[in-house]
Amino acid sequence: MTSPTKSSAPRQIAWPSVITVISAAILIGAEVFGAAFAGGWALAILFGLDDSGAHVMQGLLFVVGVIIMVGFVRGAQRIEPFTRGA
Repeated sequence: MTSPTKSSAPRQIAWPSVITVISAAILIGAEVFGAAFAGGWALAILFGLDDSGAHVMQGLLFVVGVIIMVGFVRGAQRIEPFTRGA
């Protein structure tokens, strides 16, 4: 009996899937990071923080935005694979 072997053919990039995910990431990223900066500014005013406090809040929310975007791209890559077998 022979064992199944993996194809030695190189994997090809599925450009339509890559472009779809990148386009969606740009659109969603604009929303997420815009909300992070506006939310940091609003929370700083709410808590009575100065400009440095506002920048810290924006930075924290920016990091949360990066985490959200990484999760989005990973999830999108499962649905729209970036590569396909030859």
